[in-house]
Amino acid sequence: MKSANTIECGSSYGTPMSLTGHKQRSAPQNAGVMQWSRAALAQCGPYEWVTLGYLGVSNLLLLLFRSNLPDAEKYFLLHGAVGTGMLVLVWGAQKWPFAGLHFARHWYPFALFIYFFEELHHTVHLIFPGWFDRWLIAFDFALFGVHPTVWLERFAAPATNDLMAFFYLTYYFYTVALAGVLYAKKEWKEFWTVMTATAMAYAIGYVIALVFPIEGPYHTLRALQRGGLEGGPVTLLMSLIQQFGRVHGAAFPSLHVAGAFVALLGARQFARRLFWVFLPLFAAMCVSTVYGRYHYVADIFGGLIVGAAGFWFAERWEAKKA
Repeated sequence: MKSANTIECGSSYGTPMSLTGHKQRSAPQNAGVMQWSRAALAQCGPYEWVTLGYLGVSNLLLLLFRSNLPDAEKYFLLHGAVGTGMLVLVWGAQKWPFAGLHFARHWYPFALFIYFFEELHHTVHLIFPGWFDRWLIAFDFALFGVHPTVWLERFAAPATNDLMAFFYLTYYFYTVALAGVLYAKKEWKEFWTVMTATAMAYAIGYVIALVFPIEGPYHTLRALQRGGLEGGPVTLLMSLIQQFGRVHGAAFPSLHVAGAFVALLGARQFARRLFWVFLPLFAAMCVSTVYGRYHYVADIFGGLIVGAAGFWFAERWEAKKA
């Protein structure tokens, strides 16, 4: 007969038989997770792989420089949630082809574009504690002999300020409009080329912003500026957007220019009529980024290069996949 102590030990910590049973139960669970992960990854397209790649690079930087960011662990967890949520959506949309999931599967990248950009407000000094604006200020001055954002103040007037604010706001229109046209026409390859190109351009820009932090002329040249750019309702709307969404940092390269340039190149390839609508607005938007003190001219050049690189990369990846 077993003693009371033996019975208590067995009931509290489990017998070898129960431990074996636990291992037997865990193995199928782990196998199920691995099987699901492989199935989800198999449904990923170039856009998802670019996003997963950016998450990997940013997590590596978080790991290497975590001492510079007190709540680095929070971003690890957020990135894990973003990656997992993306895989769940991709897998779910394939398994259950409902209209709502199909729509979400195609349009969720816009939410991630916003999230990753806003995150830079908190992580911009992950690697370097200061700003490197002096290099871009010197570049602009050497090119023009003046500070362009300050020189453009001579044209400031309420009507001009409103017009420039409108041109700046057109940034939010390009990619959505082009994607909407391609989605409505069910041109999926072209749709995902634009999404992948935008993700690639942004990912390059995000990493540059982390290794080369720039805050922009709104902050660095404030002492030379005469005052605010007052205007009418469009200027007020732009001010409200900036109040809730302004990111201190991530000015170089201009991700506004990069994203809009991808849409311009995409329209040239896939929606020529839309291209001719975009072209003059895009040119005016580039001017407005300097006029509104958001960017140096160097930021525009950087945005054009990054946008072109993203589109070139995505076109070739999508063509190879086909």
